Amino acid sequence: MTDTSDSTYGILTDESFERSRTRIGVPQPLPNIPHNLEVSKDGLRHFAYGYGDDNPLYCDDEYARGTRWGGVINPPTFGVYTMGEDASPRPVPPENKMLLKGDPFAGLGSYQAVMEFEWWQPLHLGDILKCLRAQVGVVDKKSDFGGRTAHITHDFIYANQHGLHAIQRGTWINAERHTSKERKKEHDLPEPYTPEQLAEIDAAYEAETRRGADTRYFEDVEVGDVVDPKVKGPLKTTNIVVWHLGWGMQLTPPGNFSIEYKVRKKAPGLYPPNALNIPDTVQRLHWEPERAQELGLPTSYDYGGLRETWLCHLVSDWMGDDAWLWKFECQHRRFNFIGDTTWMTGEVIDKRQVETPQGIRSEVHLEIRCTNQRGVVTSPGKAVVLLPSREHGDVVLPKPPASDLQSMLDYEIDRLKPE
Repeated sequence: MTDTSDSTYGILTDESFERSRTRIGVPQPLPNIPHNLEVSKDGLRHFAYGYGDDNPLYCDDEYARGTRWGGVINPPTFGVYTMGEDASPRPVPPENKMLLKGDPFAGLGSYQAVMEFEWWQPLHLGDILKCLRAQVGVVDKKSDFGGRTAHITHDFIYANQHGLHAIQRGTWINAERHTSKERKKEHDLPEPYTPEQLAEIDAAYEAETRRGADTRYFEDVEVGDVVDPKVKGPLKTTNIVVWHLGWGMQLTPPGNFSIEYKVRKKAPGLYPPNALNIPDTVQRLHWEPERAQELGLPTSYDYGGLRETWLCHLVSDWMGDDAWLWKFECQHRRFNFIGDTTWMTGEVIDKRQVETPQGIRSEVHLEIRCTNQRGVVTSPGKAVVLLPSREHGDVVLPKPPASDLQSMLDYEIDRLKPE
């Protein structure tokens, strides 16, 4: 239990930064078993349907067998969000236990700032996945909204039985709560929709496109080209429930009644009581407005991982079956409340061909974003797509900068060392 009587509780100190730096490179055990232990047809379909994607490349093995992949593959964020058995040393070395004990930034507000991804190979039916998690960086920064802040970067590195699959890099900002300025524009709530507004959303669903088997070649793309838009919404509690069916629970493990009790017995803080004094998951603020209001928000809202997956959907439908989504990053700047509608748009900002040991890599760089019905950009992002070239041939999958989980972690630590 955290000692809130400590005079440094909720305060950023030089000592807290020093403690945090001792954790760099120390593998952190994952608390829960992943939602999926291996890639299955049902797992892929449930995940894709959960964010509104019925792409046959993910959901129809007969169709997918006719593609370059030879069968269904994963939607980009499937592996990093639903798979990954713990690859940290077991048992945990005593020295690691000491370094990981407690939170150097206990009592501070923690806000997701940036989420980055790289993918090096797809997942196929029957694949398993291991995940190594570690803190790889901590930066002391001044911020307009919160004075002194700590920017903490964690890596989640994934490998299947054939090698490295992907990396997820997450940066969180830790700031003293009393110095963070609350911005009213983040708390604008949706109003009832008119029939005309709902008809506009339905028309956008009707107009959605998927490139699919119609190969998009590098030579046919120009800077300034618009990415075919998509819409998600109006967001309902039902959408959050269906998303959980494919995504899992993430924070509090799935399992009801006595299974839940066993988890709650170990971590009671994950189950604060509801209005009937019944312990319930902390995640319920995403579907229970009363819990969100207890925490100072006007109503329930979505998950960052859902919006990240939406933006990947935007890109994957635009690029087609023969392309590869190599890099993606986004920021979450505003809440996306229940009732909000998200419009996803983007454009080509650059294209280049790079010589590599594997051949010419044909890159297309995109700027993409989520914008709500009030015209506010909630999540801006960027993506790098590899396209086939008429001159240089099919996409060659990118090589990761390291060969295994530990060497990739070492690479990341070295990459983020202060100059």
